Amino acid sequence: MSRTKVVPIPVLGRHHINAYLLLGRRPVIVDAGTPGSGRAILGQVTGHGVDPADVALIVITHGHIDHFGSAAELHRLTGAPLAGHVADLGPYRSGRVREPYLPTGPMGRLMARNRKLHARAEPFDPAVLIDGETALDDFGLAARIMPTPGHTAGSVSVLTDDGDLVAGDLIANSFMGLIPGRPADPPFHDDPRQNLASLREMLALNPTRLHVGHGGALDPDRVRRWAEREHDRLARLAAAGRLTARGE
Repeated sequence: MSRTKVVPIPVLGRHHINAYLLLGRRPVIVDAGTPGSGRAILGQVTGHGVDPADVALIVITHGHIDHFGSAAELHRLTGAPLAGHVADLGPYRSGRVREPYLPTGPMGRLMARNRKLHARAEPFDPAVLIDGETALDDFGLAARIMPTPGHTAGSVSVLTDDGDLVAGDLIANSFMGLIPGRPADPPFHDDPRQNLASLREMLALNPTRLHVGHGGALDPDRVRRWAEREHDRLARLAAAGRLTARGE
């Protein structure tokens, strides 16, 4: 099978919010941006020479509105089935994220006040339900969907056979992508320790690059150093009784 090319599709700003186009034997879209951005995403996809009817699958990495907001619209525009993890079916079927958001720091506390993050997206029901590692060979892509819970219960990443990890919000660039190349937590995590465990599991697979929902591609070695510091930070918060997770 041919090499998979990972193409970022900016949804907001240069890299403030990203979707991705994965080009193998057949094209696959990862994530669907905010509500109302489906046609803009499709315009960029067609700009890369892809016929919408050829899109084999649309993978949604998790149940936050800046990632599944236009999933139903993209499905209508392409006819491609939607894939999502069973643990995030609640947001997908209702069109609403789980609330309250659990901020990871000051930016998250500020962003949680943004009414757009509390809006309702058009609901959808994934035709392809993910409940474990899932090969994408049948969709023309030399890649696997990997469950990476923590950011949300149903977060997933896509790992290509070439080593590119399309990681959703498993990790981000600092300040939602405004400081490129610098790893950071995204504004929210449902379970920070579980997310860090998922990140470490993916790093153990030796990815070549991490392509994220907010910011440009990240170097794995730099992410590994950040993960060590994050482990110590979370341990201090836990010891002080200041670490929260959904359900606790």
